[in-house]
Amino acid sequence: MTALRFGSASDTGMVRTVNQDSSLVAEPLFAVADGMGGHAAGEVASQVAVEALRLNAEPSAEGLVHAVRVANRAVWEKAEADPSMRGMGTTLCAVVLVAGSDGAEGGDSVVVANVGDSRVYLFHNGELEQITEDHSLVEDLVREGKLTHAEAKTHPQRNVVTRVLGIEEDVEVDSWHVDPYVGDRLLLCSDGLFNEVDDGPIAGVLRRLEDPQEAAAELVRLANEGGGRDNVTVVVVDVVDDGGRAEAASAGFGARATTLSSRPLPAGPGEEHGDGTSDLPAHTPLGSPTVAPGQPLRSASAATEDPPRRFTWRVVLFALAVLAVLGAAAGAVGWFARSTYYVGVDGDDVAIFQGRPGGVLWFQPTLEVTTDLAFDDVPPARQPDVEAGKQETSLEDARRYVERLKDQAAARTTTTTTTTATTTPETTATSTP
Repeated sequence: MTALRFGSASDTGMVRTVNQDSSLVAEPLFAVADGMGGHAAGEVASQVAVEALRLNAEPSAEGLVHAVRVANRAVWEKAEADPSMRGMGTTLCAVVLVAGSDGAEGGDSVVVANVGDSRVYLFHNGELEQITEDHSLVEDLVREGKLTHAEAKTHPQRNVVTRVLGIEEDVEVDSWHVDPYVGDRLLLCSDGLFNEVDDGPIAGVLRRLEDPQEAAAELVRLANEGGGRDNVTVVVVDVVDDGGRAEAASAGFGARATTLSSRPLPAGPGEEHGDGTSDLPAHTPLGSPTVAPGQPLRSASAATEDPPRRFTWRVVLFALAVLAVLGAAAGAVGWFARSTYYVGVDGDDVAIFQGRPGGVLWFQPTLEVTTDLAFDDVPPARQPDVEAGKQETSLEDARRYVERLKDQAAARTTTTTTTTATTTPETTATSTP
């Protein structure tokens, strides 16, 4: 049975005045959420998300994904019920230990789920590997080959996320399975850590500090030392017992090695065994023919006597088949590139395009509808989606999304006007994650 040890730490940072991060440490469930949406709303969004996750998560892949979607709905409903919180959202990454035979080695497994740009890393055999994929504008550009990882770290829009909880009624959740081995460490963190600390120093802390609570606290300290421009939250989960998984894997490898080593080693170039025999040729070049025992190799002169291949109808048919496959592939790419619509930005206004944001190969999106909604009037929480290109399955769906943006913009204006008319303005310095 897999046993865990864990620790966590969180800090407001050196710039912010409110910590909008939330964490969940409730073995076998762990999570980190990074809220956004104003001075108070982001904090509420992350807290609502982790609480809904805690109440609904079950120790299975399907159970964890379902609980994340329930958390999304909880944040969305909270925002819909309170106009002052409209547009709030939160990232969420979570792991849960699943008992049973889901793992590759037939034992317990860890399920990882993610929405947004909070991350889960695996520290295994001294190496740090990012498991989750960021749902952010710069990471999309990196995956498309338009930015390097180095450029992404300093890009002015590196904090623009393209998928979060609470913006829509439902959300797509990414998930992974990880087989836990004794000595492994799972690291959950908000972007306040990896935006300030590179992977090398993070791995160094996980390699140097054995206690997970000390490791979490040290990582938060390094983030603040690196600038602390954002809230930072860290959860470290150690696998201290894997139910014999690592031992069984080592034994299996040893058995395979014993089986292989019991065979006579092949003779080296120009060598024979003591009995004058050789198991394998000393060296067989790539492309050399396989020869049955007792069958002589053809000489080079015999090979040159083979008649040259002729151009036959079979070759023609094969070429036509290849062209047909290439044509079908091009058609499929074209259909994929043009089969959807998205709401984006055209100059200063919101517009509807046919195609996919950024285009696919040589198929570029085309402008279909220019709306009378200015991009500046879009609620701030929706602006990243529109700027990145909010995809919809049809033109009508895209139009409906624009109408919702207009309604939210109008509601936001009405709320602001009412507040201005009935309350004394208060100047507060805030910053969006």
